[in-house]
Amino acid sequence: MFYKTFLIYFFTILFTYAQFAEELAGPSNIKSIVFKGADELNQFPIIFFGQSVFLEFDDLNGDEKDYYYKINYYNHDWKKSDLFKSEYIDGFDNIRIENYQNSFNTLQPYTHYKLELPNSNTNFKLPGNYMIEIYDELDQLLFSRTFLINNDTAIVSSKVFRSREMDYYDTHQSIHFSIIPKSNIPFRDPENLLNVVILKNEQWSTIKTGQKPQFISGNRLEYSYDNKSLFEGGNEYFFFDTKDIRINGNGISYVNLNRLYETYLYTSPFRKNLPYGFAPDINGNFLIRTIQGTQLSDYEADYSWVHFSLAMPRSINKKEVYIYGKFNNYVLGEENRMIYNPSLEIYEGILLLKQGFYNYKFVEKDSKKLSINSISGNHALTENNYLILVYYKKFGDRYDSLVGVGKSSSFEIVD
Repeated sequence: MFYKTFLIYFFTILFTYAQFAEELAGPSNIKSIVFKGADELNQFPIIFFGQSVFLEFDDLNGDEKDYYYKINYYNHDWKKSDLFKSEYIDGFDNIRIENYQNSFNTLQPYTHYKLELPNSNTNFKLPGNYMIEIYDELDQLLFSRTFLINNDTAIVSSKVFRSREMDYYDTHQSIHFSIIPKSNIPFRDPENLLNVVILKNEQWSTIKTGQKPQFISGNRLEYSYDNKSLFEGGNEYFFFDTKDIRINGNGISYVNLNRLYETYLYTSPFRKNLPYGFAPDINGNFLIRTIQGTQLSDYEADYSWVHFSLAMPRSINKKEVYIYGKFNNYVLGEENRMIYNPSLEIYEGILLLKQGFYNYKFVEKDSKKLSINSISGNHALTENNYLILVYYKKFGDRYDSLVGVGKSSSFEIVD
């Protein structure tokens, strides 16, 4: 059993580190990792100086282990910076997380850990890309998450357009944007010193880079590309709500109680060839919450085995099907791989999840690539959020400052 768990963890590490930001998902006993900034509903922390980020997670072993955090600084392309730690941290890291609480009145025991940064030991000096890493008492890396500090010296305006290419008109979305320095002093050599990163729904796996200013008007940089900022529209996520773990909430067919609660979701349809239908979602995210006890979800929310099913003929290309969402940071591992049931002609999967509101979808993967929308369908009208991250390296600097962040939604897509 230990050997099998080790292999699953090892291959999860390999797949995760193939992603752009190299975030490590974590071992099987670490669950419900929530990392957020000032916006409690957004688990992609971008903060200004003076604001805080909050990291929370559960250890299902429930034995109050010692965990430590370390901070690293990265360039715009997420290559590790050659700066000394004292150049980007005021204070020190490798500090034990002291804020923890054992679960109360839950069938699944766990210890809930919470960390706030900056704190009395650790503060930040530079804007840009950071990564927090969590280690155990043996100094083994368990998981990591990225966060960004914006010094807000540029204005980024953006809109979402349908593609100008007729082949993509019904399926894709394109991001057009402009950048203006707040100081009204033009960026020096923007084609080489300014770098732009575009993300869809705060997912690093969707990243697009390499855009150069299409034209410059005074101190205004215009980016109106179509193909270079083209994204598949995808489809809205499915959702379910287990805030009351005992009853059939939204998206739930029925509930059983064994050692833990067993939550059975309605069977999801194969949507690739279905017309688009708007359904509000939170773009793959999740929110931990409970209405039981005193509603302190940190340590009173329980865990249940959530049963997923997808009505779809078995893939003729022998592709593997996975449950996909922020619940495990969009990592594909043995835990969220689905098994085909030929007698019912459905794919089935089971996940141990904490009470809350969850978005999820189903994706396919073969030996060559991951297909995000081959099961859910692809529509230009799908509501998606986009982030435009603008980095600038001043002459003489050895780091990339995050100088501006633009946000836009395809809810108001321009034809």
